[in-house]
Amino acid sequence: MDRTSLAAALESGRITGEVATPRENNLSHIHRFLAQERQFDFGVELTRDWDYDSVFALMVDRCGLRPETDFIEGVDTISTQACIDALQRLASAIGDITRAGGEILFATGHPAGLLPVHMAIAEAAESHGARIVGQVNAIPVPGLGGDCRQINRVWTWHQHGGTPHTHLAEPMHALLDDITRRGGSTPDLIVADHGWAGAASSRGLRTLGYADCNDPALFVAEAQGVIEVTVPLDDDVVPHLYEPLIAYVLEQAGLS
Repeated sequence: MDRTSLAAALESGRITGEVATPRENNLSHIHRFLAQERQFDFGVELTRDWDYDSVFALMVDRCGLRPETDFIEGVDTISTQACIDALQRLASAIGDITRAGGEILFATGHPAGLLPVHMAIAEAAESHGARIVGQVNAIPVPGLGGDCRQINRVWTWHQHGGTPHTHLAEPMHALLDDITRRGGSTPDLIVADHGWAGAASSRGLRTLGYADCNDPALFVAEAQGVIEVTVPLDDDVVPHLYEPLIAYVLEQAGLS
């Protein structure tokens, strides 16, 4: 799939372009991230002096929010070209680690949206020689309850018989702590979203993330140099709409 075809598919699925996440939500989340509210910090530590104006400018530049400062309500945007550029970088990193036979950990806080994306890429990476971090025991999550649970090669947080949508960093910390306790080595690459990605990056691990336009934490982490790639996209559309994106990543990574 070429960039033009992918761009058309992303915009028709409202993964980029005009998206469902409203402007007022995007702006509110910048304030809540800067206040380091739980569920909005994604486990990302601030290592530079950030204020509202600097984070807003970053989101315009890296994610493609509408740049008008007086536009405070209505339909906001995600840059299609920024998404595709980031997908190319993500695919390159996954392809390199796979060809080297490295170990990759896939995880999501969006089990009803991005889980199939992670599953398809993890399966292809494994079939081409990557080692995928697997589950060998139940991993409780202190402070939250529930446990880390893997579904078709992808880690999720399980609680009360379901896999909740979460921004929290605790599940990733619990998983990485368990790997360390068992004497395992940390993965060569993390491919994740939400607090799973933020927590991994805060521990100095090579991390690739997906983030919506109301998720400034991962874009700030990328700007601070602790996340290698943050892909801007609507992270909760109907899963089949991501199929062209998956095909593009696999082709660019040499895994199709």
